[in-house]
Amino acid sequence: MVYILDPIFQLIVLAVAFAAVHLLASGRSFIFIAHTFLFAALTAVLITQGIEPYSTAQYPEGTWTRIFYGAAKATWWIGGALMLVSSVRLFLIFEGRPREGRLVQDLIAGLIYVGALLSIIAYVFNVPVGTLIATSGVVAVILGLALQSTLSDVFSGVALNLGRPYAVGDWIILDSGVQGRVVETNWRATHLLNATNDLVVIPNSTLAKSQLVNQSSPDETHGVTLSVRVLTTRTPMQIQQVFEKILLGGTRALRDPPPLVSLGAMDGKSVIVEVAFRVGDAGQIIAAKNETLDLIFRHLKAEGLALATNVLATDLIQLAPREHDNANSSVRDLIGALPIFATLTDDELKILTEGLSKQTFPRGAEIMQQGKKSPTLMVVAQGVVIVEQERGDIKFELNRLSPGDFFGERGLLMGAEEPGFIRTLSPVTVYEIPSERIAGVLRERPDLADEIGATLAARLDAEAALLEGAVFPTHRPLTVAHRIRQLFRLHQPDRQ
Repeated sequence: MVYILDPIFQLIVLAVAFAAVHLLASGRSFIFIAHTFLFAALTAVLITQGIEPYSTAQYPEGTWTRIFYGAAKATWWIGGALMLVSSVRLFLIFEGRPREGRLVQDLIAGLIYVGALLSIIAYVFNVPVGTLIATSGVVAVILGLALQSTLSDVFSGVALNLGRPYAVGDWIILDSGVQGRVVETNWRATHLLNATNDLVVIPNSTLAKSQLVNQSSPDETHGVTLSVRVLTTRTPMQIQQVFEKILLGGTRALRDPPPLVSLGAMDGKSVIVEVAFRVGDAGQIIAAKNETLDLIFRHLKAEGLALATNVLATDLIQLAPREHDNANSSVRDLIGALPIFATLTDDELKILTEGLSKQTFPRGAEIMQQGKKSPTLMVVAQGVVIVEQERGDIKFELNRLSPGDFFGERGLLMGAEEPGFIRTLSPVTVYEIPSERIAGVLRERPDLADEIGATLAARLDAEAALLEGAVFPTHRPLTVAHRIRQLFRLHQPDRQ
């Protein structure tokens, strides 16, 4: 056991331990503690042997003794550098975002290693560092010229990380039109993920010179504005109320702050209507715009309004609401646009829609309770309906329905209960399609059950994705179609 007290053996063990911790250990806290403990033990070993790592004192005579002294000093400086670097990795984290602070951490770690190398040259090999730095100036100039582009990217990256105009996860837009979400920043470049899910790599030097807009600062929400021109077949105030109803039907716009509707310039034929709302982040802008434009079209059609085009004033009367003699045609158009009835012929639509019952509900009315089975299919003709599931005191919004949407299909077509309360957010008009009308069409075309089943399965799966524990948590089109055939006593086809 005498060799355990041998300083050479102790030095070898500590050097191996440093290397093992640095290469094999995981966890920043553990690495820092281990490096600190090993460095303290190494310092104690050297001091007890009379070795001063920070001294340029001459070594005792003897080749092996000098090798031992030099190795001991070099090990001490390397161990100190490893301890300092591990402390930088552990404590130098900018605002809880370690990935963004990695560039600065690497820079500081590089300076520490360079300092340790110069110290080894000075205190182990007794070479004047000042002279070495002076003679290496020419080499540095040559390397600087050769690596000019790379160094520009590196220092631009350091400046961007210190200035922090953006962070990983932010959505930015450059003056060149390039935009995307920041997914990584490194020494050379910044990586963006654009709206089409493509990776855009921008050199840091280019980014540092660009004017950029950070759409995620000061928060993640982003404002969206749309402007449309509407024919003035009604008063501007009535048109404004229609657009306020339109914004109630959106599912992507934030409710706080509430969406706004403002009227702009107006002439003898039309008025400009601007809608403004906010979305959760910039990545939802396109989807929110598409949804809002679709709602504008559907609600304007339901209210008898139209977007302004190059029409004569004498043509405006053709855009007014339909008279009673065309009411049945309007209902057929509404029902025929439903996805579950998209393949019906004109004769089948006529059978389905002839003399349908129309109901109106005031704002805030409860059309159907949660857990009830609807005996009819209800199609929204005007207004906005919300579907909410209640669990104790907590409400979960499942959907918002606008003109051209339907509800009640669970009870009528599948014998299932409604997953939530169905209430009105505005005055609502609905058409009711009774089961006997649908049964008549299904008896004429039994294969329609498969088409309806495919549409309903997709709709039910979308609801199930929003809410755990919804009725029919997973659906297959054939399963839904089989249930429809059972309820309406249709022939079940043979499936291979």
